Amino acid sequence: MVAVGYAASLPISEERSLFEFETPVPRPGDHDLLVRVAAVSVNPVDFKVRKRKQGTEAEPVILGWDAAGTVEAVGRDCRLFKPGDQVYYAGNINRPGTNAPFHVVDERIVGHKPKSLSFLEAAALPLTTLTAWELLFDRIGVKRGEGVDRRSLLIVGGAGGVGSIAIQLARKLTGLSVIATASRPQTQTWVRNLGAHQIIDHSKPFAPQLKAAGFPTADIVLALAGTARNASQIAEVISPQGRLGLIEGVDSLKAFDTAQLFSKCVSIHPELMFTRSTFGTPDMIEQHRLLSETAELVDRGVLRTTTTTTFG
Repeated sequence: MVAVGYAASLPISEERSLFEFETPVPRPGDHDLLVRVAAVSVNPVDFKVRKRKQGTEAEPVILGWDAAGTVEAVGRDCRLFKPGDQVYYAGNINRPGTNAPFHVVDERIVGHKPKSLSFLEAAALPLTTLTAWELLFDRIGVKRGEGVDRRSLLIVGGAGGVGSIAIQLARKLTGLSVIATASRPQTQTWVRNLGAHQIIDHSKPFAPQLKAAGFPTADIVLALAGTARNASQIAEVISPQGRLGLIEGVDSLKAFDTAQLFSKCVSIHPELMFTRSTFGTPDMIEQHRLLSETAELVDRGVLRTTTTTTFG
């Protein structure tokens, strides 16, 4: 088969920054599905991996961690899927990526594709949905149900992929008061349509905007974008004994004045949706469950895809 990969982290303008190459069709392991890939999406993780991980001309690195497609074959221990099933998933960062016609993936991190979406629309969902869902419900411990959890939630980076899903999950599945940041008229309209109760402009001071909206502080803050730039403002507006969710890596945590967070007894909750598959955690199958429930919510019209631009 012909896959797309790279051997060295060259500027993207260079011809060999990404190139096509021949490689054998992968064989599924005991818990693996062999998927005929119909669509993929591009995420910041593709850029980050390409910067730090080197391949060779003989063994290029294949990027891609979001895909939708059809199951071609299953491993001998697979019980969740059969050939012909339409699936979507975010993959495992330690295995070859999805930028290829065929891909193998552990069935425990795969969901049945939403019936109401095309492959293109479905491929935009897995990584951002798993990240937002795990951060809100698994890491921070938000309680589901209308009126159950009445805390305030500030989403910094509300118009991004993870933020767009987090707004929907918080608004549709919880009783949280959802405040999202967005600076441009287009993105403010976007987050409002997704369900944000209040919108603040992240290019302006946070605290006065929150107070004007009726929130002296924010009980939960999801720092999803521009965290290093906004760290001092986040520390200022987060409530004493608040909860801080981070997805941008160790450097985002280093940007905070830890003394300020410590004085408020703020609990810090990192989220990396590859953790379960990387370490083969006992609850790895939760990602199968989350994606399957997401598909049901999409088909019922509760959640919507965040696809904005398609190529090819």
